[in-house]
Amino acid sequence: MCCSACVRWSARWRRSAAVSSARASAVSDAIHPSAIIDPRARLDAGVRVGAFSVIGPEVTLESGVEIGHHAVLEGRVALGPRVKVGHGSVVGGAPQDLKYKDGTLSGVRVGADTVIREYVTVHRSTRVGGWTEIGRECLVMGLSHVAHDCRLGDGVIVINYAGITGHCEVGDRATIGGLTGMVPFTRIGAYAYVGGMAKLTADVPPFVLVDGQPATARAINVIGLRRAGMNPADRRALQDAFRILYRSGLAPARAVERIREEMPATEPVRLMLDFIAGATRHGIVKGALGSIEEPEEITG
Repeated sequence: MCCSACVRWSARWRRSAAVSSARASAVSDAIHPSAIIDPRARLDAGVRVGAFSVIGPEVTLESGVEIGHHAVLEGRVALGPRVKVGHGSVVGGAPQDLKYKDGTLSGVRVGADTVIREYVTVHRSTRVGGWTEIGRECLVMGLSHVAHDCRLGDGVIVINYAGITGHCEVGDRATIGGLTGMVPFTRIGAYAYVGGMAKLTADVPPFVLVDGQPATARAINVIGLRRAGMNPADRRALQDAFRILYRSGLAPARAVERIREEMPATEPVRLMLDFIAGATRHGIVKGALGSIEEPEEITG
């Protein structure tokens, strides 16, 4: 017959085993047992990791992050709250740049609530202490590429198979169409729209819709601006500025001067002109040749 001490020990053991089993079950539900996670990685509460994914030692996953199966996170990677990384994606991989030296301490930062879909590649910076950055609430669709040292603002949408090459910048709420290619060091302004299969060889001013190979300016992104809640007066001002910039036959510098002289200084127009003044060595996209449709009439 068991002594009372044995009975008490047995009861405590059963309670402890039950708690441990519950904890193990919760962890195994969130992190697949086949996932390889370096013990030095930091995983906050509520992180989920799928089967056969690999998480390196310098990775930080904030609360609610979800990693699909067969994903790889390597190098310095910092994912904000509720970021989702799709199956087979690689975040933080070494840059495809001959200047890059193995062992360079650099990384990738991704803002809260961004979604990176299946088989996307996001490469870390080439610079010591540098970061490739993707903002908050972005959507990077499947099989797209974000190269080293890129900076994407908040709310950017990158559609399938797009390739953003090294050192490119994309402004807030811009959209990049599928199969688009960009040359290095180009910029896309806020709320711009790049049509599918475009070839970007120059900077795209904010609010402008471009398309073609090479991409040329077609119109103001009226539909996108209406959806974003821009008021009709500001949209009309942007259309007027667009006509001077791309329809007057003036060189960009002279067109900017004329816009400043003749138009009220609304905030969106000022942002467009400031962007043009800071254009990269590629300059800004040219206007489309020949007859193109005017943007739809704005009534509200």
